[in-house]
Amino acid sequence: MVNFNGTLLENENAFLDPSNRGLHYGDALFETIKVSGGKILFWEDHYFRLMASMRILRMEIPMTFTLEFLEEQIFKTLRAKSQLSNTFRVKLLVWRKVGGKYTPKDRDVEFLISYEEITTPFYILEESFYEIELFKDHYITSGLLSTLKSNNRIINVLGSIYAEENEYDNCLLLNENKQVVEALNGNIFLVNGYKIKTPPLNDGCLNGILRKQIIAILGQMPDYILEETSVSPFELQKADELFITNVIQGIRPVSKYRKKEYSNAVVKELLAKLNVKARMG
Repeated sequence: MVNFNGTLLENENAFLDPSNRGLHYGDALFETIKVSGGKILFWEDHYFRLMASMRILRMEIPMTFTLEFLEEQIFKTLRAKSQLSNTFRVKLLVWRKVGGKYTPKDRDVEFLISYEEITTPFYILEESFYEIELFKDHYITSGLLSTLKSNNRIINVLGSIYAEENEYDNCLLLNENKQVVEALNGNIFLVNGYKIKTPPLNDGCLNGILRKQIIAILGQMPDYILEETSVSPFELQKADELFITNVIQGIRPVSKYRKKEYSNAVVKELLAKLNVKARMG
């Protein structure tokens, strides 16, 4: 079941115009959202990130695209086939309407909401072995566009293929300055004693929803100092802990990078506070 511009369609009846601009030019944005127990986690953050991203891409934001309207469209989609008490991974995709080549004829947008059920209503500690490596075949370009959740994710696709072929669980992406930017599916944090470091947005990392939550939580923890500064690959093997954040999994501790193995004590502290934050809104 998907929601196409407010109309519910069975998956097999869903279609895209063959001139779809998201397909042809990558002229699209998306939000990946976790819904648990009838609640959209961090919904205001998702909504305002989407609105800001649409403005940056010069999309025309419909008057109907209010926080309440899109929330209702998400729940309308979920209610059609599922129990709202379940847990879902929802994808809200927005693209500019058909017309034009590189220069669009119409800056208005269309949207699609799809979902899949998942099994973890809360954020849990994953303690299974998790090994990562650098992906160095291609680089993210630092700057504002790289911080957006656009559908231009070919580097993430190629990095994921590389990880699978080489039996890694994830890879870290670099920018053109050879600084560590993010993981294939989330933001990266390094723990070194009482200092916790994450790459800044101007290095090209995704403006992640969970990244924002973790930064806010750390701001309330006096035992730690957070630094948003560039991360060199050489720093990875000096860290006590590495962890990856995204809105679906929460916090994923890294077990090993090359010859270095990591603990997860800080992750355990943060997970407890993250679940409280998620329940509170």
